[in-house]
Amino acid sequence: MFVLWALIATTAFCAVDLLYIKTFQLEGYKLKNFWKKIPVHVFSFGKKTPLVFTNRIKRLLFVNFLLNFVLLLIVFGVGLPIWLALVLCLILLLASPVLVMASFVLSLPIENKIKNNFVKKAQKKLDDINCKVVAITGSFGKTSTKNVLYQILKQEFEVTASPKSFNTPMGVCKTILENLKETDDFLILEFGARAKGDIQQLAKMVPVDFGIITPIGNCHLETFGSVQNIEDTKFELCNEVKDAVIFNGASKSTKNLFNRFERKKFLVCEENSFAYAKNICVTPSGSQFVLVLDDVEFECKTKLLGKANIDNIVVASAMAYLLGESAFGIQKGVENLVAVPHRLELIKGQFVDVIDDSYNSNISGFVEALEVLSAFDGKKVVVSPGIVELGASQFEVNRQAAQQVAKKADVFVIMNEINKKALFEGAKQGGMDANKIFFASTREQQKQLLKELLSGGEVVLFENDLPDNIK
Repeated sequence: MFVLWALIATTAFCAVDLLYIKTFQLEGYKLKNFWKKIPVHVFSFGKKTPLVFTNRIKRLLFVNFLLNFVLLLIVFGVGLPIWLALVLCLILLLASPVLVMASFVLSLPIENKIKNNFVKKAQKKLDDINCKVVAITGSFGKTSTKNVLYQILKQEFEVTASPKSFNTPMGVCKTILENLKETDDFLILEFGARAKGDIQQLAKMVPVDFGIITPIGNCHLETFGSVQNIEDTKFELCNEVKDAVIFNGASKSTKNLFNRFERKKFLVCEENSFAYAKNICVTPSGSQFVLVLDDVEFECKTKLLGKANIDNIVVASAMAYLLGESAFGIQKGVENLVAVPHRLELIKGQFVDVIDDSYNSNISGFVEALEVLSAFDGKKVVVSPGIVELGASQFEVNRQAAQQVAKKADVFVIMNEINKKALFEGAKQGGMDANKIFFASTREQQKQLLKELLSGGEVVLFENDLPDNIK
C-alpha cells in the first residue's frame, strides 16, 4: 500500500518540480543562475516561453521522478507516524528546487556522454565537408549580422547559417548535423556567451576561419560582472581564428579589441576604415547609402530599417568581399535583404503599423528603434519592459531609456514589474504626461490596453520581450 501512496505523491511532487524545471531551462541549465532566481521567482508561469520538451528535459524529468519516488518510498515505507510522514513530505515539497538541481547533477554523466558523442559527430561531418567557417560574436547585432551575411553570400555561393539564435555548443552542433550540406562553401555561426570561457569552448569545438566582432556593450552584465570581462570573453574568438577578424568600429569596446588583436584584422563602420557607409538617407520604408569597400564606392539601397542595420550591412559586406563575393553580388544581396523577424521588423497593418523589435535587449538598440519610430507619421506608441541583466546599472539605464521614449513617443505601455519604477520615473522626467503612461503585467492586459488606446493610423513599437522567468 505504501508503494501506491509513494507513487501518488511522486506524481504530485513532479508536477510542482516541472514549474521549477521550466525556470531551470530558461536559465540555460546553469545551477548558479537558477539558484539566484529561486528567492525571487518561485515558479515560471506563462506561455511566452513554454517549457520545451527536448530529449534532455525528458531525461531530467525521468531522473527527477525516480529521485522523488525513492525518497517518498523511504518516507512511507519505514513505518513513521502519519503526522511525521506528512511533515517530511512538506519538507520535500519545499525543497523542490534542490531536488531539481540534484536531479540535474545525477543526470550529468549521461548528459556529458551524449554531448561528447554529439560533438564528435558534428566535428566529423564538418571535417568531411571542409567548408570555411565564419563565427560571429559580440553583445548585440549578432543574429542580424549573421542573417545579412547569409543573404548576401547566397547570391554567389552555397552557404548555411545557424537558424534563429542558435549560439550554444548544442545549437552549433545541431546546425552542423541537421542543416549543413555537402555542397556548402561557407558555414556562418553565431557564438553566444553568458560567462568567461563560453566563446573559447565553442571556438575550440568548431575551428573558425574568419571572425566578426559586433558591437560590445553591457548586455548580461549581471552574469559577467564587468564590461572588461565581456571584452575578454569576446576576444576569445580572436585568439582562435585562423585567418582574419572584422571589427565593428561603431563600438568603443570592439575598437579596443581591434587594437589588442595583432594578426590579420579589418576595422569597419568608421569613416576611412576598410568599409563604411556615407551619404546615408534613412526613411520609414528603408535606407539608401553609398557603401565604401576597400576604397571602391557603390550605391546601395535596402528595405531594412535604421542606422544599426546599415552598420550590420557594412560588416557583412566586408566579410562577403573577403570571402570572394563580387561587388555586383553584394549590391544585389543588399537590395534583396529581408528583415530578421522581431528585429526592427516593419509589419504593415490595415489600421496600425507595427515595428517589432521584441528580440532586442540593449540600450543602443532601444535608442535606435526610437529613432526609427520618430520617422513615422501619426500617433506613436511604445510597448516595453525595459532592459534586464544589467546588474547595478539597470535602474539608471532604464530611466535614461524611458527619457528617450518620452521624447519620441506619445504613449508608453510599461510591461512587467522588474523595471516599472525606473521606466515610469524616466518617462515623467523626460516630459511625458503621467496620463500617457500605462502598465500591463500580462499580454492579455497589454492587448486590452492597446484595444482601448488605438483608433487607427498609429505606429506601435514593441521593444524587447522578457521570458517567463523575469516578472
